[in-house]
Amino acid sequence: MRSTPTGSNIGSQVTLLFKKSLSHTFNLLSVKIKRINDLFYTSRSKVSMVKIMKFDFSGLESSAPLYGLNNGLLSDGFSAAPSFDLPVTSDFDGFQKNSIQMVKPAKGTTTLAFIFKDGVMVAADSRASMGGYISSQSVKKIIEINPYMLGTMAGGAADCQFWHRNLGIKCRLHELANKRRISVTGASKLLANILYSYRGMGLSVGTMIAGWDEKGPGLYYVDSEGGRLKGTKFSVGSGSPYAYGVLDSGYKYDLTIDEAAELARRAIYHATFRDGASGGVASVYHVGPNGWTKLSGDDVGELHYSYYPVEPATVEHEMTEAVVA
Repeated sequence: MRSTPTGSNIGSQVTLLFKKSLSHTFNLLSVKIKRINDLFYTSRSKVSMVKIMKFDFSGLESSAPLYGLNNGLLSDGFSAAPSFDLPVTSDFDGFQKNSIQMVKPAKGTTTLAFIFKDGVMVAADSRASMGGYISSQSVKKIIEINPYMLGTMAGGAADCQFWHRNLGIKCRLHELANKRRISVTGASKLLANILYSYRGMGLSVGTMIAGWDEKGPGLYYVDSEGGRLKGTKFSVGSGSPYAYGVLDSGYKYDLTIDEAAELARRAIYHATFRDGASGGVASVYHVGPNGWTKLSGDDVGELHYSYYPVEPATVEHEMTEAVVA
């Protein structure tokens, strides 16, 4: 009758095999060291002041107690890889998605950009928030990539700032290597390729690349999944539905610079008025053939009273004190 090996027998056999292989490795090393020493001793008569190499194997010895098979310590100090229990669930993929949504921060912003006859108009708010917590009212969400190109920031603040700064470096290197500025199309494609290589790793980026190159104005939307869209009018963020409502009603291609700036400013204001995650300052930039220019940065609270001034209340009936005769 053939006996079935138990867990302890298998563990002892694995330990024995490991010890044998380790002993064989040390034997090979000792033979090579002996040959090196013999070589040094034989050449001592030809070369003076020869120092014999000494090998220290103390680093190979483990002093920390590590757990191995059967939750016990192996006698030689080596252990198996650590393990953890998987959650008890029939739908592990669904559990993983729910876990990601549970720790996913609730972000909010409003950014927009559109092309008109004199270039590209770019606008954004300045509030940084996570859920109901407002951490800052003075975040710069329009990032200057180079003197002729801007990028907007929506999603994770750290992700957007880092990759826009990285894109600016690559655009400058392209300019130095090719003796000409990179096009808006090339810059947006470069960023999309970088973000595509990191998709699924937790990045949160929703940006617009707006600029002026040899072909004129350009506007692209790029996200952290590697998506890239060309268009003439975009709005990104939690307040974008409200901004789109204003843009769709007032956008025309033949707007003047002042009219386009006022449209962008009003769209940002209405988004901040309806969206609790947007607010702060409405910044407006214009990108033209001579580069970008910041046109305004107005507090949305002051914009509210400029668009809807408080009218003095009229008194219909005023009570007066009766005069006694």
